Amino acid sequence: MIAENTQTKLPGFNNKVDVGFRVLKLDSSNMKDVYYSPSETPKITLDGFIDNIKSDRTHEDLLFQVMLELNIELSAPIEKLTIEGKEVFSVDNGYLVACFVDNISNEVVMEIAKRHPYHFVLRDNSMANDSVATNFDQIFKEYSPDTIRKVL
Repeated sequence: MIAENTQTKLPGFNNKVDVGFRVLKLDSSNMKDVYYSPSETPKITLDGFIDNIKSDRTHEDLLFQVMLELNIELSAPIEKLTIEGKEVFSVDNGYLVACFVDNISNEVVMEIAKRHPYHFVLRDNSMANDSVATNFDQIFKEYSPDTIRKVL
């Protein structure tokens, strides 16, 4: 699914009001085809397996995929937040929080956990280092143990 935001600005209206609409186009999966049969696969370098997301996909594409997987209506309100300088999506008043940018730190994870989302989703290679990956579950267990966490 590829997302395109369309906004219309009307004279006399507050420019922060979104009076536009969302246009969604059905597309193939955002995920790379990673199911390979060893006997049918030529020698491949491991560099090809670093990222499991197709390179032409945007953060909004990933967000709408996750919304569909979690049965969240595509018309649900979406708010873009900035936490520690990183773009974070809050869907349906924090029901889902998603962050798909690179170099997510422990501080970003902690600030998201303190918001107590029902669902939290991020990319596998988004974490800044192994320390963040190690601390991820512990941070959520401490601040928001009921949050359902998913890594793409």
